[in-house]
Amino acid sequence: MRSTYKQLYYINRGKVKSDGTTSIMCRITIDGKAVVLSTGLYCQPEEWISKKGEVKNNRLNGMLDEYKKRVDETYAELLKVNGVISAELLKTAMTGTADIPKYILQAGEVERENLKIRSIQIDSTSSYRQSKMYHYYLGEYIRSLGKEDMLFTDITEEFGTNFILYLKTNYPHKPSYRNHCLCWLKRLVYLAVDNGILRYNPLDGIKYEKKAPTKLMYISKNQLQEIMSHPKPDPLQELARRTFIFSCFCGLAYVDVRNLYPHHIGTTAEGRKYIRTYRKKTSVESFIPLHPVAEQIISLYNTTDDSQPIFPLPIRSMIWFEIHELGFSLQFKHNLSYHQSRHTFGTLMVSAGVPMESISKMMGHTNIRTTQGYAKVTDDKISEDMDKLIKCCKYTSRICTV
Repeated sequence: MRSTYKQLYYINRGKVKSDGTTSIMCRITIDGKAVVLSTGLYCQPEEWISKKGEVKNNRLNGMLDEYKKRVDETYAELLKVNGVISAELLKTAMTGTADIPKYILQAGEVERENLKIRSIQIDSTSSYRQSKMYHYYLGEYIRSLGKEDMLFTDITEEFGTNFILYLKTNYPHKPSYRNHCLCWLKRLVYLAVDNGILRYNPLDGIKYEKKAPTKLMYISKNQLQEIMSHPKPDPLQELARRTFIFSCFCGLAYVDVRNLYPHHIGTTAEGRKYIRTYRKKTSVESFIPLHPVAEQIISLYNTTDDSQPIFPLPIRSMIWFEIHELGFSLQFKHNLSYHQSRHTFGTLMVSAGVPMESISKMMGHTNIRTTQGYAKVTDDKISEDMDKLIKCCKYTSRICTV
């Protein structure tokens, strides 16, 4: 979406120099946020035409037109390079200097603008989206202290420790989320150190909380069968159901399914179809021979037009609601998320006795230790292990009754 961009020129009649001239100022507004620049040009207040934003002096007007043109060209170049632009970024490019924020919330907003630009460059918005809530909680804590913002020089270790205590008291977050909030706070303070505002980071001594062991959430074979047996009348819900099932049989994350095109589907000499693609998260290649169920689902969608993805999927936030509703309608005990389909694929492969090296290649893992996480605990594996134990000790019950 293109930014709303405007230039407005004016003079400050209240600030007149000793020679009777005043500075011509430029106000640039982008998406509702404005910055003010001095053009470096001066005129007599009586020569200024407010309605037209120009001067009666033709020579001075020519110089002003050149300035306007330079602003437009700078805007266009930044938009071309970054894909997104802010008023502050344009001001920095025009003046060649950046104002260094001395307040922490102010610095956070600047850093979020940088993350926004970065998200366009790397085609990933996760860090930018997550920073919104981290910065929100930091702002809430500072306002709870009766302040609108805080100078970096007022930040102490006690401030950081009390911030974590504030989160524990007021929000039911897990330690991992509080660690992310603390990491955001430390990040902003480190920026102040880099810019020479602080000599050192006073929060260095604050330790991150120990996280609980990661638990891979997946669904059982019976739950997968339930989902497969209950088609939905609503087109979007049915699309969500089918792609969830598809990922259960191929292990692709949502972003990888959304970016799946016909050219990613190949056929072996024996006529077996497969997917060969690179994971968005790690850029590691995944090679996945297609299960008949996954192959059947793909056949219902685009398999010929390589200018369009196979599945007409919406953004992740929209599909999240549909997947949640799917689990709710089937009365699952835990909330259903799309990524559980990927974990389900991993546990199904482990239960079927597929070698770890093959699972790792199919799932596009960078390290086989990640794949081994799927072998730790599954309901089926526990049952199988118990069956082995019963088989080995089949005479135990007779001995106990003697």
